[in-house]
Amino acid sequence: MDGILSIVKPIGLTSFAVVARVRRLTNTKKVGHAGTLDPDASGVLPVCVGKATKVIEFLMEKDKAYRVGLMLGKATDTQDASGEVLYEKPVYASDQEIRECIQGFLGNQQQIPPMYSAVHVGGKRLYELARQGIEVERQPRPVTFYSINILHIERTDNKVTVVFDVCCSKGTYMRTLCHDIGERLGCGGHMTSLLRTGSGPFLLDDAHTLEELENLKNQQKLENALIGMDQAILRFPPVYVSVLEAKRLKNGLELDFTGLTEEFYRVYLKDGCFLAIGKSDEMEGRSVLRTYKWIGNEHIVL
Repeated sequence: MDGILSIVKPIGLTSFAVVARVRRLTNTKKVGHAGTLDPDASGVLPVCVGKATKVIEFLMEKDKAYRVGLMLGKATDTQDASGEVLYEKPVYASDQEIRECIQGFLGNQQQIPPMYSAVHVGGKRLYELARQGIEVERQPRPVTFYSINILHIERTDNKVTVVFDVCCSKGTYMRTLCHDIGERLGCGGHMTSLLRTGSGPFLLDDAHTLEELENLKNQQKLENALIGMDQAILRFPPVYVSVLEAKRLKNGLELDFTGLTEEFYRVYLKDGCFLAIGKSDEMEGRSVLRTYKWIGNEHIVL
């Protein structure tokens, strides 16, 4: 089986546990996910099966969308509801001030990764250091918030709960966004819930639960849930080659191509069979196409 499964990861499972379930479902060893979700988070988790693992790097680069729950008035050491409370403060900001503060994060920002994260520092993951009570200096990273839509604000017992939708660049921590909003408002804050509603081209409404995939397998229809691996790279323009040209690419040779203006291309046989990810290059004044990753197809004999 080769393709992508868009899965609704449930709360309580790690992303790696979902991958293990997919290995058993598909009876395939080569399985990987495209973007970790914390155990307490749920939502879209693209899982690549078989040859589709070759496109994971391109899926990881894609933008993400989330529905975020934020509680103002309480800060935690993990920046979410699983951590120890650092302090609690009353929330004096009005609803309008809260809205303006959150909208102030739109655009390009610098974000410091949380200590409880998988970022590597000095050969160790930050969460490993955090569990030992060690805090280290982290360098801020550029992130972009493309849109933030506040759905509602609710006040109870000196705490304020906010729910909002976010579309952002890869590598953005929603826990840290919640923490930073609380810091700007001077009352502290932490993330109470996280639902990933989109990962690149894959949306929550089109994703399958693990139970649905189990049912499809029992009906011998699991392949119906597989998405073509080229769907992950639709932003790359297509090029079409003959069988002879495909053989050259498969053997590591280049093809002369005029008018190549992008870095990467989707390479198909002229009958529409997806073959490879191609990369443009210049060679002795010529515009050429090389194979960046050969995908191939056992059903096609070159």
